Formats: sequence, C-alpha cells, structure tokens
Amino acid sequence: MDVTAPLAHRMKPETLDQFVGQEAILGQGKALRRMILSGKVSSIILSGPPGTGKTSLAKVIAGRSSLRLIKLNAVTSGVADIKEAIAEAQNRMLTPEGRLLLFIDEIHRFNKAQQDALLPSVEDGTIVLVGATTENPFFEVNKALISRSSVFILEPLRTGDVLRILRMAVEDGVRGLGGMDLDIGEGVLEFMAERSGGDSRVALNALELAVATGVMGAGGSIKVDMAAAADCMQKKVLPYDKSGDSHYDNISAFIKSMRGSDPDAAVFYLARALHSGESPEFLARRIVICASEDVGMANPSAIQVAV
Repeated sequence: MDVTAPLAHRMKPETLDQFVGQEAILGQGKALRRMILSGKVSSIILSGPPGTGKTSLAKVIAGRSSLRLIKLNAVTSGVADIKEAIAEAQNRMLTPEGRLLLFIDEIHRFNKAQQDALLPSVEDGTIVLVGATTENPFFEVNKALISRSSVFILEPLRTGDVLRILRMAVEDGVRGLGGMDLDIGEGVLEFMAERSGGDSRVALNALELAVATGVMGAGGSIKVDMAAAADCMQKKVLPYDKSGDSHYDNISAFIKSMRGSDPDAAVFYLARALHSGESPEFLARRIVICASEDVGMANPSAIQVAV
C-alpha cells in the first residue's frame, strides 16, 4: 500500500464486503451482486455522481473475475488506445482467456467514432466493457453501446454510508489512519458526512486535511475538533452541475414552485441554485419568463415587478 497516496485512494474497497452503500443495485439477491460473486461478468455502464463508488466497483468486479484488466480514461485516451486493448485481447500469448476487462472512466468523453470502435469487440465478447460516467448514459453514451451493456445507476451515498466510510478510515491501520494517535471530537465525523453531499471522496479528503493540519495535543495526539472540521469543509456540497440533469431538475422545480404559488419552495430552489454558483442573470430571466408566460394578463403588474 502506497502510504503517500491520498486517503480517498487508499480507502477504495478491494472486495465486495468492503464496499459501502448502493444497496439498490448491490443488495442481497440483486443482479449486479450475483454477477460479481459468480465471476462471470458482462459489459456494464455505471452511472452516478462523483464519489459514489463507480471506479471502486469496477475494481471489485475486476478482482472477482479472472480476466486481465486494462484501464483507460476517456479524457486522455483515443481510438489508438482502444485498438491496442483489442489487439491485446486477441493475442493469446498476452491474454490466454481470449477476452479481457476494459474499464473506461468518463466514457461519455469519447465521441461517437471512439465509442463505435468498441462495438464489434463488445458484441463478440472479446472486450468486457465496464464504463463509468457522471452523465446520463442514455444521452451521452452511444445507443448501440447501451444496447450491448447493462446500465446500473449509482445514487449519492446516504449520510450513514459516508459516516461508516469515515469510521473505517479512522480505524484501519493499513489503508487508513488507524496507526495515528487521533483525538477526534464528538460529532466531527457526523458533521463531515452530512456536509459531503453523498460524496465519500469529499469527506475523506476533508478528514485527511483536518488530520494533516491538526493541532498536537499535550499527550501527543492530533486533535480534530469541530472548528477544524468546519474549516476543512467550509461549504456544504450540493449535487448540482452547470448544464446537466441537476441544473435542469433544480430550475424546473424553481419554476414549478412559482407557478404553483409556493413561495417557500421557490425561495428554497432559488437559494440552492445561488449557493451552487448559478448565474443570477439566468435565474432573473426565468422569473421574468414566469411573470410573462405563466402570470400574463392575470396580473399585468407581475412583469413590471419581475423586470
């Protein structure tokens, strides 16, 4: 274990028993769990927000299967890398099984031609594809590739799941911080878990920063109190993006709240958008549109107030 690697990287699960959360797809009797335990993997697409375990799950799948693993990141890879992986899968000296597991992170970054290059090998089973994406795969991934794969949606982790991961990190003496003398204040881990927004990586990075910058106590222990935790997690993480599903879901809820004359809900979604960095001009235009199209002549002064 590389002790210089970030805590979030060191704490990635290596077995299914170490994996925390995602009961909807990994619970007892679920198809994905049965597939992983059997070791007979087929091509899948994993979709979900950052820090929910997509890469970790791919690592667990590779560990349970007997297939050789090749990792690519769509940000830095291209068709040449895909063709090289396919050639290795077809080379019986390099890959006696005649097939390998290809993990592609950020698969939505591949353009249509790059995704098309995968199709023949995924269809004949030479490549077992495990693709990970933070976007909606039904919009961003080639339809032909989707039809040859099973799609599994990962949800943001529950606060209890993130708290469990933090406690594992504190107690694990090999991968985590268990070998250090830590004095973690009451409620600190709960605070970090609640503020992480369901992203375990955010919580683990904050814990690592709090420990690295912690004050040495009289007994030699590193003290991590609520003030240090708040300093390392200054702003609660909200699932929000500039142009993806979260953006449109939130603005739709904002407009529907105004349309339904629910001021509390409208202010909530407005505040959520501003807190996440949304442009005030964009929100102002939505208010003017609502006053013009939804209120209209029912109250002509609404458009004047909105403007």
